[in-house]
Amino acid sequence: MAWVLKMDEVIESGLVHDFDASLSGIGQELGAGAYSMSDVLALPIFKQEDSSLPLDDETKHPPFQYVMCAATSPAVKLHDETLTYLNQGQSYEIRMLDNRKMGDVPEITGKLVKSIIRVVFHDRRLQYTEHQQLEGWKWNRPGDRLLDLDIPMSVGIIDTKTNPSQLNAVEFLWDPAKRTSAFIQVHCISTEFTPRKHGGEKGVPFRIQVDTFKQNENGEYTDHLHSASCQIKVFKPKGADRKQKTDREKMEKRTAHEKEKYQPSYDTTVLTECSPWPDTPTAYVNSSPSTAPTFTAPQQSACSVPDSNSSSPNHQGDGVSQTSSEQLQPSATIQETQQWLLKNRFSSYTRLFSNFLGADLLKLTKEDLVQICGAADGIRLYNSLKSRSVRPRLTLYVCREQPAPQGQQQAAGGGGDGSAATPYVYHAIYLEEMVASEVARKLALVFNIPFHQINQVYRQGPTGIHILVSDQMVQNFQDESCFLFSTVKAENGGGVHIILK
Repeated sequence: MAWVLKMDEVIESGLVHDFDASLSGIGQELGAGAYSMSDVLALPIFKQEDSSLPLDDETKHPPFQYVMCAATSPAVKLHDETLTYLNQGQSYEIRMLDNRKMGDVPEITGKLVKSIIRVVFHDRRLQYTEHQQLEGWKWNRPGDRLLDLDIPMSVGIIDTKTNPSQLNAVEFLWDPAKRTSAFIQVHCISTEFTPRKHGGEKGVPFRIQVDTFKQNENGEYTDHLHSASCQIKVFKPKGADRKQKTDREKMEKRTAHEKEKYQPSYDTTVLTECSPWPDTPTAYVNSSPSTAPTFTAPQQSACSVPDSNSSSPNHQGDGVSQTSSEQLQPSATIQETQQWLLKNRFSSYTRLFSNFLGADLLKLTKEDLVQICGAADGIRLYNSLKSRSVRPRLTLYVCREQPAPQGQQQAAGGGGDGSAATPYVYHAIYLEEMVASEVARKLALVFNIPFHQINQVYRQGPTGIHILVSDQMVQNFQDESCFLFSTVKAENGGGVHIILK
């Protein structure tokens, strides 16, 4: 028994000795001299990967960051863009943060920059018809703006500007070195741009976009620095809170595996970098129309009436120009189709239909046109294509009185006595509104009289007295009445009076 134990000890000691010997060279093989990190990194595979990695100073570093203090929705999938719900008219803070590293964009150090904040459409289909969509909104909400700055709550912004022709944009100057917060209010709600049957959360999404510019050599803020935007939906007051709560409750009911497919809700919304809005600051300040999809509206006279056939007194032509805008023929060329669109007050869509023949345009259904142009202009274009003209409420025939020699005057409607005298030629004017200002506006249009120079319109009464033409008088005109008219300079020399006879 003792011999067995002795043999076990010998075997065990031999095994230990052999094991130690087998490990004795490991330390030498793996010593510092055997493998150095420089040798490892020198291998071709690591060289290839290392060369593809960008250097720190080559990575793009945005100079600014904009953070909106509104929570993102929890019901957004991982790889989708964040969505933020806003309440109509509520003030939301956008923090304007200087994100520059040491030495970045040194030319703006100690100087002001200009930012333009816009609310624009997210859907590309609506971007092509933004002007028409917003004109319809303005018509339904006269005097309102889509976007406002809450100036009392804002911090660090100066020289704020809002343009009457761009209801969706505000601009201001700010110092990147100082704390700056712009509080915005969005007054349009997402369901105002969808058919009413698709209300609620089916409303169209908008974008809040911030474009920042620095001064150029002439001191104008036209050199683009940075742009960023985020996706939003706007609800009636308190509606955004209810929608956020609904999304949160839906997510709580999902399984842990399903929740992994969705983004968490963040307390603030960071605007992500994007391309600058195609409208330049110069065009914004001067209100000049742009061919790019923008809200910029063409300037109109202060006394123009939307959707009136003679809304601009500068428009040249005859009062019977309605006959010149004849029905579009299927054989119309591209150029003739463009001219037809211009004559029928669809100039905003000439670019959209730039390659359409007459036959192409006539093939579009009413639903197609509403989808492309919006409800208001889509129906109007459809009716124009089908020659569904609306009968005017009142038709008048007017003729400018020619000065007669020796104070003689021909009777109204006289065609001359066969002499060389110029015959009276009457023009038809069509009134859509039974008001005195419409009479003056149509006379200015037909006879090329500057509308702003017309002081009063009178009607010659018994014994030659002059009676002021009022709305009530126009409403009592008989349809297809005939008038001669003359112009008389105002007493103070400023403008003219028109006298109907």
